[in-house]
Amino acid sequence: MIFASTLFLFLFLPITLAGYFLISPKLLHLRNIFLLVMSLIFYAWGEPVYVFLMIGSILMNYLAGVMLHLSRQKILKSINENQILFLSIVSNLGLLFYFKYINFFINNLNLLLQNFAIPPIVYAQISLPVGISFFTFQAMSYVIDVYRRETDVQLNPIDCGLYVSLFPQLIAGPIVRYHDVAQQIMARTVTRLQFSSGIQRFIFGLAKKTMLANPLGEVADKIFAVPINEVTTGMAWLGIACYTLQVYFDFSGYSDMAIGLGRLFGFEFLENFNYPYIAKSMRDFWRRWHISLSTWFRDYLYIPMGGNRGSSFRTYLNLWIVFLLCGLWHGASWNFVIWGALHGGALVIERLGWHKYLDRLWVPLRHFYTLLIVMIGWVFFRSESLSQAIQYLGSMVGITNASGVKYYTLLYFDLKILVILIMGIAIATPIASWLGFQLKKRSNTSRFSALRPVIYTGHYVLLVSLFLFSAASLASGTYNPFIYYRF
Repeated sequence: MIFASTLFLFLFLPITLAGYFLISPKLLHLRNIFLLVMSLIFYAWGEPVYVFLMIGSILMNYLAGVMLHLSRQKILKSINENQILFLSIVSNLGLLFYFKYINFFINNLNLLLQNFAIPPIVYAQISLPVGISFFTFQAMSYVIDVYRRETDVQLNPIDCGLYVSLFPQLIAGPIVRYHDVAQQIMARTVTRLQFSSGIQRFIFGLAKKTMLANPLGEVADKIFAVPINEVTTGMAWLGIACYTLQVYFDFSGYSDMAIGLGRLFGFEFLENFNYPYIAKSMRDFWRRWHISLSTWFRDYLYIPMGGNRGSSFRTYLNLWIVFLLCGLWHGASWNFVIWGALHGGALVIERLGWHKYLDRLWVPLRHFYTLLIVMIGWVFFRSESLSQAIQYLGSMVGITNASGVKYYTLLYFDLKILVILIMGIAIATPIASWLGFQLKKRSNTSRFSALRPVIYTGHYVLLVSLFLFSAASLASGTYNPFIYYRF
């Protein structure tokens, strides 16, 4: 089940909200049990078998936390804390490797064996459980934080299970740290203001997905489906421009919906995106893009590897390795590895001294530099193969034999897409939020007090309109991909 569906909007969510608020706030443990059950149903709807994998992951990491606690209390003496942490990490990564990377590993091994005339390994393809990267990283962070004494152990298996499986952030992030929500799991209330802001945040996220990401993604998919030798330069730039906005509005839209849904039940999740396309360097981009993921890799991989505490060479190597693994986390493909290597390499070059010259450039040039690298990276991220990515980049710089007779740019570009592109570019910057803030600020002054009812009425009309348009779009069965199936 996904948020951007009529099933979720008109059946699952109303039932979950009604059941949750029918339980007295004084019986928070019952509310937690109810949320846990509904979260498992949410996941099982699309993954009826793999829900048991997630339950197994919950139990495994819950027991790891309990064992760390018992070892610390000298009750469990047969195994020490280091061994428990090691077994926990190996088990989590083992599950992730088997279900997400075993196909990729065997396929590449068979290519190697073929060079030595060795028969290939015959195996049944393993399907990828949705959201396994997200809930595995969350579970790992809990055990690591308990080991580091950065959070207390959770001895209640229901509360531990709720943390891992909580449906708002289960299949598409953000990656929530246990210490950020531990107190909220054990004690929380839902205020009217919080509930209202949650609805608004969810609607804006849904609108990003249905009104911007989906139509732009449809154009990108059509262009990337064109035989690569028929892609003209104009088509190539239109396709990657649409995909650049699609991937942002899809990712950030789901994060907005997750944050909004969390508020409906009293949870406050940290922000996950902060207008990454206004970044003026790749360092700035990664402070703004998928913040929960970049901070996860920083805290649980980059710093434990030594971070920037060693030599300059070691620092650059650590950074590059982290981004290689970040790319691999996104998907079992060499394209994702190259995407990570590109971003890691750009960050290393900036650290080597390029940032001194970059900081002196005219600001628009800095934006152009950052977006160019990001868009080149998205070509690898979106392409189905390495050869397609390389040829697509060739088309972008004019290295193409495409005549534009059968496939031409205007075949995919019309007034509707132009308007959506302009809207997307504007909303990808703080312009819209700044205008909204200025309107609200002005309405609170005595000079413009007469306009206050008009502004507030307009705000609610906008919200209702966005929701109805989004719901109608979903009900009509228009293009609505769930790109997280790859992750």
